[in-house]
Amino acid sequence: MRHKADKINESATALSTVRATHELPLQKDLPEGWSWKTMGEISEVIGGGTPRTNVPEYYNSGNIAWITPADLSGYIDKYISHGSRFITETGLKNSSARLMPAGTVLYTSRAPIGYVAIAKNPVSTNQGFKSFLLKAGILPDYVYWYLKGSKNLAESYASGTTFMELSGTKAKQLPIPIAPIDQQKRIVAEIEKQFSRLDEAVAALKRIWANLKRYKASVLKAAVEGKLTEQWRKEHPDIEPASALLKHILVERKKKWEEKNPGKKYKEPATPATSNLPELPKGWVWVTLQQIFQSVTDGDHQPPPQTKSGVPFLVIGNVRTGKLDFTDTRYVSQEYFAQITEERIPRKGDILYTLVGSYGIALLVDTSREFCIQRHMAILKPTRSLNTRYFMHALDTSFVYRRATEIATGTAQKTVPLAGLREIAVPFPPLQEQQKIIEDVDSRLSVAEEIEAAVETNLKRADRLRQAILKKAFSGNLGRV
Repeated sequence: MRHKADKINESATALSTVRATHELPLQKDLPEGWSWKTMGEISEVIGGGTPRTNVPEYYNSGNIAWITPADLSGYIDKYISHGSRFITETGLKNSSARLMPAGTVLYTSRAPIGYVAIAKNPVSTNQGFKSFLLKAGILPDYVYWYLKGSKNLAESYASGTTFMELSGTKAKQLPIPIAPIDQQKRIVAEIEKQFSRLDEAVAALKRIWANLKRYKASVLKAAVEGKLTEQWRKEHPDIEPASALLKHILVERKKKWEEKNPGKKYKEPATPATSNLPELPKGWVWVTLQQIFQSVTDGDHQPPPQTKSGVPFLVIGNVRTGKLDFTDTRYVSQEYFAQITEERIPRKGDILYTLVGSYGIALLVDTSREFCIQRHMAILKPTRSLNTRYFMHALDTSFVYRRATEIATGTAQKTVPLAGLREIAVPFPPLQEQQKIIEDVDSRLSVAEEIEAAVETNLKRADRLRQAILKKAFSGNLGRV
C-alpha cells in the first residue's frame, strides 16, 4: 500500500507549478495591446427556446441539434455536436430557438450558470443558454477558456428568486480582457498544454482512488466471509458460538421492548431465509438486522422548519463520505428537536444507513453532539450486547449493497424500504472473533485511509490550480503560467 503514497507524491509534483486562486482577475492594468471589452461588444448574445413538447412534428425525425444544460452536465469535451434530443425545422421556426453556426460559444445561464462548450457544427439550444456568436478577431477557444474560469463572476451578475439566472442584458455586460489575435492563440495553446499535464496527474490520482476502493471492498469481503480470521479460529477452537450470543441478544431485545411497551404483545423479529445464502465458518450464523438491532427506523417524517441556528439537521450530502460532516448543515429549532421520538434521534454508537438516491452508505455515529436527520436515512440502534463497529463494516460490504439494490424500489430515484432493510441477512461471528475482525480491518484500512485523504487533498488542489492557470493566462502573465 505504501508504494501508492509515492505515486501521490509524483502526481502532486505535477500540480505544484502555480499558486492557487479562485477567480479570474479584473485588474486595471493589462499588458500592452490588450483592452477590456464586454461580451456584448465582442459578440452577438443569443438566447434559446423550447418548441412545444406536445407537438410531435416539432421533434419526431428532427435533425437539428438542440442542446439543454442537462447535456453539458458532466460533459468534459471542449466541442459539442449535439445533445440528447433533436428538433425539426418546423419546431425551430415555431419557437425562440435559433440555429447558430459552428464556433458559437454556448454558455448556460441558469440551472446551473457556468457550463460552457463550443458548437462543433450548427446547433440550437433551449432557453437555459446565453450563447455568444463572436465577431472577427476573437477566437472561440479563447472565450471558452475565459468563461471556464469566470463562473463566480457570471453568478455575481445573475439575479432571481426561485433560481439564479443570467439575463441577456447582464450577459452582454460581462467583462473580458481581449488580447491581440496572435496572443490569443498562444494563450490557448499554453492553457491546453498546462491542462494536459494537469489532466495526466489527476488521472493518476483517480486510478489510485479506484484501486483504494477495490482494496477496501476486498478487505471487507474477506472480513465477513471469515477469511481474515481463518488462522485465528484454528488457534481459538473453544470460543462461544455466535448462536449463543444471538439468543442472549434476542432475550435482551424482547425485554427492553416489553419494558417500553407494557401490556402489548411482542412480535418476534424476522429470521433469515438461508437456503440461498453461502455457508459460513464454524460458529457463525446468519442474522437479520431486525434480530440484532433494538430498532431500525428512519428520521422524522414531518417537514422540518429550518432555522439559522439550533440543532443540526443532516441530509445525505452530510454523510456522503462515510463520515458525519457538520460544516455545511441546515438547522432546526430546539422545540422541533424536542418533539422527535427517541428512536428517531441518532445517538453515539448508532449506525446510519442511507436509503434514497445515494443509498448504501453506512457510518457509525461517533459523537455525542445532538443532531437529527432527514427520513432518507435509517437509524439502527443496537442492543447493549452488540458490537456496532463490526456491523458498520458488514453494512459497507458489496454483499449488503447488492441485497439493498435488489429490494430498492422506484426508477428515477431508488429507495431502500425500511421493511426490506430490516430483513437483510448478514454474517454474525462469535463476539471475540468480531473484535479480532475489527482489529484486522482497521489495521488494513488505516493506511488506505491516509492515502485516500492525500488523494482527495490533491484532487481539490488540482481544481484550484486550474483556476490559477486561467488567472495567469488572462492577466497576461503567460510566461509564468
